[in-house]
Order: sequence, then structure tokens, then C-alpha cells
Amino acid sequence: MPSSRASTLPAEACQFKFVHASGPGGQHVNKASTAVELRVHINKLGLPPSVINRLVSQQRNRINKDGELVVQADQFRSQLKNKQAAIGRVEEWLNAARIIPKRRVATKPSRASKTRRLSHKKQRGQVKSNRKKPNSLD
Repeated sequence: MPSSRASTLPAEACQFKFVHASGPGGQHVNKASTAVELRVHINKLGLPPSVINRLVSQQRNRINKDGELVVQADQFRSQLKNKQAAIGRVEEWLNAARIIPKRRVATKPSRASKTRRLSHKKQRGQVKSNRKKPNSLD
């Protein structure tokens, strides 16, 4: 959803292109260039390398060979709302990339959990063996 606050993206990193939107809308959609294509040069954002690496890994399908994060917004009839939506989407992705993931601490299963797992395996095996036809040699 578009917000009314100012953008935190530097203007020199952003490049806007306005194009015709697709879908229903009649003559308006055929005449007005309301869809927005925003290209953000990720190297011009002034972010630390760790944040850039996380952003690249999270949004790898949206980043082209030139190092541009490409966003398209055409859900609104207004060019301004689409522009705000595209900026908002990029800011959400940047905020998500700024979050440092917690390091996973590997743990071993406890003795009780191993015992429970093995007893469950024995029980399931017993259920399956009870399904077999009785052996005629017994």
C-alpha cells in the first residue's frame, strides 16, 4: 500500500520509467502511461556489503546483470500511487535485507527422544508385521 511519508531511497540510485499498463480499463489504459518500472542501482544505495549480499540472495530474480533491482507496479490507475507502491516495495525489501538472521545452533537429540523414536519404530514395525499372513509352517 502506498505511504504518504518521504522515500529513504537516494534519487541518484533510482530510475523511473512510465509505461502503458495491461489489463482492463478501456481507453484510459490504452492512452495513459500509469504503470511504473523502477530500477534501483543497488551499488549506489550506500549499504554495507553484508546487507547488499542478503538483498541479492533474497531478490536474485529481480536483479539484472547491471546490478539493478527492477520493480514493476501497475495495480493502481494513478501513476503517483504506482510510483509510491514501487518505492514502498523496494523499501520493504531493503528493511528485510537489513535484518541479520539468527545463527542456528546445532543440537543433538536427547536420550529420551532417541528412546521414544526407537520405541515408535518398533511399534510401527509390529503393526506392519501383524498384517502379514500367518506362516503355515508354525
